Amino acid sequence: MSEPTVITVPGDAPYDVTIGRDLLDRIGPALAPTVKKVLVVHPPTLGAQAESLRERLSEGGTREVLLAEIPDAEQGKRIEVAAFCWQVLGQADFTRTDAVVGFGGGAVTDLAGFVAATWLRGVQVVLVPTTVLAMVDAAVGGKTGVNTAEGKNLVGAFWPPRAVICDLAFLDSLSPNEALAGFAEVVKAGFIWSPEILERIEAEPGSIVDPASASFRRCMELAVEMKARVVGEDFREAGLREILNYGHTLGHAIEHAERYRWRHGAAVSVGMMYAAELSRLAGRLSDDAVDRHRNVLTSLGLPVSYRGGAWPTLLATMQRDKKSRGGMLRFIVLDDIARPTVLQAPDESLLFAAYQEIAD
Repeated sequence: MSEPTVITVPGDAPYDVTIGRDLLDRIGPALAPTVKKVLVVHPPTLGAQAESLRERLSEGGTREVLLAEIPDAEQGKRIEVAAFCWQVLGQADFTRTDAVVGFGGGAVTDLAGFVAATWLRGVQVVLVPTTVLAMVDAAVGGKTGVNTAEGKNLVGAFWPPRAVICDLAFLDSLSPNEALAGFAEVVKAGFIWSPEILERIEAEPGSIVDPASASFRRCMELAVEMKARVVGEDFREAGLREILNYGHTLGHAIEHAERYRWRHGAAVSVGMMYAAELSRLAGRLSDDAVDRHRNVLTSLGLPVSYRGGAWPTLLATMQRDKKSRGGMLRFIVLDDIARPTVLQAPDESLLFAAYQEIAD
């Protein structure tokens, strides 16, 4: 078995992201020695594994470990669910020296991080992501949050985890569609930062999303390295971190329009195709680079188009997005592969023209 890869996220509160297999024994040591109580937040699908984790973390009964089962996926990212977790913490007398463990997909790690950030104004949290999306995106960077009826992630806090443990063995049981949907964020890292990811996809599109393959692990590591460097330099999204929103402005609007029935990666895939077309129409990106977007995404089976008649609704949602500033829309676009930049307040006719290029 190969040794785990450890990637340090720099900053005022640095932490390690460990990538490998069979890493659950590392979760307990990642907690501070002062921790006497732990709340493990998990979805129903990981109930048996959460119970096993509870036994590991209890350290032979010397530590009290409670489980909080929350709804799966985006249904778990609601303020009512956070309130349920706060109630559990309060009834169990959790103090500032205790901890939360987020064990599940991106929605679970977002919710667990938000609960940790807000309980007693902040307790430590260790994240154990179990999906591709959570490992390369949600669990790394310290963003936490919940959704509201008005949009996704509009309520949240920046709160760095104490550690992130990415056990690739959890990905073996994912369906190909689930693995693929998460892999869209890895593709994003290729477009904005690491062309090696794109080259590996182009060389072996059929096997690249196999969690057991060496190329899959390498792409995961590259995506985490990219995010670690970006968030380490810009924790609160004041500058560089904004490049991580590539494809997300339209992607989040599509998710909202679909009432979150579309997988995040599928929506972001369409969003990246839109951003590429917008980059081209703004005179920044070459036709070849736009074609490369389409070829890479379609080779993986990810969508690159959306309903033509949905534009007015999508535009209205984007104008409410937290990434807009002072009512002005901002898009991350590309001057070239791995050369992201900001396009601020583009004319609505340009936005519409770009959408026509991806409308089906």
